[in-house]
Amino acid sequence: MGRPTRRETPASDSVPIRIAVIPGDGIGGEVVAEAVSLAHDLRSEGHLRAELEELDWGAERLLATGRAVPGDGFDRLRTFDAILAGAFGDPRVPDGEYMREILLGLRFQLDLFINMRPVRCMHERLNPLKTASADEIDMVIVRENTEGLYCGVGGLVHEHSTDETALQEMVVTRRAVERIVRAAFEIAASRPRCKVTLVDKANALPFAGRLWQKVFAEVAASFPRAATEHLYADVAAMEMVRNPGRFDVIVTENLFGDLLSDLAAMLGGGLGLAASGNIHPGRVSMFEPVHGSAPDIAGTGTACPLAALGSFGLLLRHVRRDDLADALDGAIADTVVAGEVTPDLGGRCTTSEVGRAVRRRVLERLAA
Repeated sequence: MGRPTRRETPASDSVPIRIAVIPGDGIGGEVVAEAVSLAHDLRSEGHLRAELEELDWGAERLLATGRAVPGDGFDRLRTFDAILAGAFGDPRVPDGEYMREILLGLRFQLDLFINMRPVRCMHERLNPLKTASADEIDMVIVRENTEGLYCGVGGLVHEHSTDETALQEMVVTRRAVERIVRAAFEIAASRPRCKVTLVDKANALPFAGRLWQKVFAEVAASFPRAATEHLYADVAAMEMVRNPGRFDVIVTENLFGDLLSDLAAMLGGGLGLAASGNIHPGRVSMFEPVHGSAPDIAGTGTACPLAALGSFGLLLRHVRRDDLADALDGAIADTVVAGEVTPDLGGRCTTSEVGRAVRRRVLERLAA
């Protein structure tokens, strides 16, 4: 897995890690429960000092109270070390505005500027490509998470008329570009290949592209060991399918990162394995599986918990417990190789059976 940039203050055995748990909607509660069970097992075995507090943000709270997030919700989250979230989306709330309130609120109000998506294909049977082997698919996408086209600058004019016009502005600042590019190089420095690929669309978006390329070159000079390259976003998408081994760490802006990271997730076996971190080094950060709430399978016991467990592994790295994260990453890979997986990955196990298999292997690794 990719390694997030470090917290400024190491975790202390004498101070419990405070984790806010937001299960959300649909299968969110089911997959997050497996990560929470692992946290409890680690705590009971003496491997982790942690306090977990569940928050009821989501559709049920919205329908009961009229608000998906309490008024002091984001301020309260700043008192935690990390957040483990599930999934959001409920057919009873069709417009999805509350999902944006929660997810974009977390990213913008907590300034979680790094969206990190590690992708690794753990077994050949999960590899959808004929052009590459599973061991060639091992990359981290580092997406700028607070600007671009997602920051809400724009509007509608002449609404409800034949001249109705929508404006959506892309915002790119040197400060935001510099910090995300530096984070990408720091992540690459922790990986054997130490290569960073800048992805943009400077041929069509020259002003934004010029700023990204200028800052990328400046930051790269501080990392002389790192190999670098530049690709346009459409070429990067093509190359991801044609030659995924070309990529180690990809850094890109918000929209392109959103699209490319879902494509990359399919190379790793699907969204059931897609973990993510929304990170601000040294501050409370949020970790979540990137699959949706999947209300059609909620309650069936078929949801894959591996993305939630992988996200918990990224959370452990954020709080300086790389030893536990390494054990968890290894346990997830061993479970996939053993075929103890849910139907979406070709197995016959239930959500809870997969969770138990991972927990057993984590504790075995820590006892070895």
